[in-house]
Amino acid sequence: MVVEYIRYAIPADQAAAFEDAYRRAGAILCADEHCLDHEVVRGVEYPDRYVVRIEWDSVEGHEQGFRKSPAFGEFFALVKPFFDAIEEMTHYSPAGDA
Repeated sequence: MVVEYIRYAIPADQAAAFEDAYRRAGAILCADEHCLDHEVVRGVEYPDRYVVRIEWDSVEGHEQGFRKSPAFGEFFALVKPFFDAIEEMTHYSPAGDA
C-alpha cells in the first residue's frame, strides 16, 4: 500500500468548485479497484490549503492501473482546472512502527 498526497493552494473564490470537483471525483476513485481509500481536508489555520490523501494498492496500481483506465479521463477532467494549484503530488509508504 502507498499513500499519495496532493497539496493544493486554492483561492477562496474557487474553494466551492474545488470541493465539488473532488466530491464527484471521489466517486470515481471509490469505484476503482486500486484505490483503497481517499479523503480531502481543508486547512484550519490556512483555509486556502487543501490536502488530498489517496491510498493505493501500489504505485503500479495507481500509475499503470487507474491512470490507464477509462475512468481516469473522467476523473482528470474534473480536477484538471486545479492542476496549476498543486504544490506537491507525491507517493509515500508507511514508516514501520514509527
